[in-house]
Amino acid sequence: MSVSKEDVRYLANLARLEFTDKEEEKFTNDLSNIVDFANTLSKVDVENVRPTAHILDLQNVLREDIVSESYSREEILKNAPSKQAGCISVPKVME
Repeated sequence: MSVSKEDVRYLANLARLEFTDKEEEKFTNDLSNIVDFANTLSKVDVENVRPTAHILDLQNVLREDIVSESYSREEILKNAPSKQAGCISVPKVME
């Protein structure tokens, strides 16, 4: 299927674009090449090709979630400028 100048004018009207005759010719040729390429792709045999959502196999790269020793609450609160009831106290930001 080739794209005609009328098709380009129609698409230009939908997109609210104005083309010169030279630009119409160029876009007619470009769109024809795009449609021809799409037609070529539609002829490719993909019968034995597995559908994919991504070109690479995705795998989880996160580490295992292993429980380990942590700092004590008192040690963490030593560096807090203000603390209240065993928690870090921050200024109120909403009224």
